[in-house]
Amino acid sequence: MHRIAIFASGEGTNARNFVEYFKDSKDIRIALIVSNKKEAGVVQMAHEAGIEILIVDRDSFYTGNKVVDELQQKADFIVLAGFLWMIPDNICKAFAGKMVNIHPALLPNYGGKGMYGSKVHEAVITNKEKESGITIHYVNDKYDEGKIIFQAKCAVESSNTPEILAQKIHELEYRFYPQVVEKLLLGNIS
Repeated sequence: MHRIAIFASGEGTNARNFVEYFKDSKDIRIALIVSNKKEAGVVQMAHEAGIEILIVDRDSFYTGNKVVDELQQKADFIVLAGFLWMIPDNICKAFAGKMVNIHPALLPNYGGKGMYGSKVHEAVITNKEKESGITIHYVNDKYDEGKIIFQAKCAVESSNTPEILAQKIHELEYRFYPQVVEKLLLGNIS
């Protein structure tokens, strides 16, 4: 049984999608929700779904091995789903090749520190890009620079606002993110 820890800082729409996607799986389960915000919607969602929750503060996340030790006891794969802190080196090493992130653009474009959510969509529209999409990639010690696993594209129309583009991107995230993780865990994609 593969045990996933989902890291999220916000409402948890992607985390909820994962919980729903894997609810009947005999091979994969969502074992832990990790958040840096105890008031985040994802925490309430985890509570309602009966999933264990780990709230991390900046000090414990970045110093010592308490968090990585707990993660290794409870999960064997990490999914980042809107978690806005840089992952520390000890977690990157402990979960090398076992931690993925999703980015709301076609990396290597529009990635890096500070490029998340509406900031990405605004930049794509400002630069009059014809397409955008999602990138699922392995996590390393740099923002959005891990090996790319999967990308899906969508058209950017001249009439699109950042909100419209965000909706298109969310649809791609919900459709593909759990599927790609499932394929990774079951050995159907490398």
